Amino acid sequence: MTRNIIAIDLDSCIGCHSCAVVCKQENNVGLGTYYNKVLTVGPFGTYPDLEMYYLPVACQHCDNPECVSVCPTGASYRREDGVVLVDHSKCIGCQYCVMACPYGVRAYDEGKDKGVIEKCTMCAHLIDKGEKPACVKHCPGQARLFGDADDPESDVSKMIARKSTHKLKDVGNHPGVTYGLDKFSWKGDE
Repeated sequence: MTRNIIAIDLDSCIGCHSCAVVCKQENNVGLGTYYNKVLTVGPFGTYPDLEMYYLPVACQHCDNPECVSVCPTGASYRREDGVVLVDHSKCIGCQYCVMACPYGVRAYDEGKDKGVIEKCTMCAHLIDKGEKPACVKHCPGQARLFGDADDPESDVSKMIARKSTHKLKDVGNHPGVTYGLDKFSWKGDE
């Protein structure tokens, strides 16, 4: 079975925000809403021994998503390939999933769909056509990788094998996005 994930090599991320920009364009995301955001972590330490890196954050496409378990209508769901989505025809805009998400990556959209929840779809419409998510395709630092975590020959599995990897804080949901970081001290779960 396929388990699609995004792996992000933080040693290669240049903090350009291209992932956030192309995501908004590809998914027609309105002003004030972000499916992807890039946080600056640091600086830490004292001069001249400072550390800093960029931490792209989007839906973690968790193995056990809290957003799905609290949804009263079944609008939030996880596909068999690991992608977590929202069926807007079932969404009543109650925002339980927004409150349940430990990463703050869901948004209530009062605009185009009126009263529904929006989030990163991992560009499921592109995955279904055999393509990579837009944020992966257009990353100028090639910091984002996409693939089947259960396939040892996939790009994500190869990165996981060669780098020190981390996940955002796990509160029993088992986040799916993997971060690789060797140059600096991981601060992503603080």
